[in-house]
Amino acid sequence: MESRRGPLKSAVPSNVVSPVRRCSRTACGRPAVATLTYVYADSTAVLGPLATYAEPHCYDLCAEHSERLTAPRGWEVVRLTDASGPSRPSGDDLEALANAVREAARPQERAAEAGGKGGGRGGSPVEAGRRGHLRVLRSPDS
Repeated sequence: MESRRGPLKSAVPSNVVSPVRRCSRTACGRPAVATLTYVYADSTAVLGPLATYAEPHCYDLCAEHSERLTAPRGWEVVRLTDASGPSRPSGDDLEALANAVREAARPQERAAEAGGKGGGRGGSPVEAGRRGHLRVLRSPDS
């Protein structure tokens, strides 16, 4: 492709724009690893993992500046843990899940053994409350 001034170049390497997000602190050129957001209504500074994209009201910080972060007097700093990389379930998590599945299957087994009469320890649990999709169950004998 040509213009009046000559051939156009498709990509010109530039030292001005970097594909890596840099620390927002003045004169710091290190790569950013965390994002700082101020919640003025709560007097709280929240430091969490690097945000998906840069926003004008957030500050990206390198590892050194995020460790040394202090908040103004009277403010609280909330540090959210960074799960670097995709989180994988631990052995304990998998065992707990397997136990929960086994426990969920037990009332059906007991009902089948008792001929569907609701056998077991005092019958089926009673719903005591609800929060979203979660239910609080109370045993009928309590």
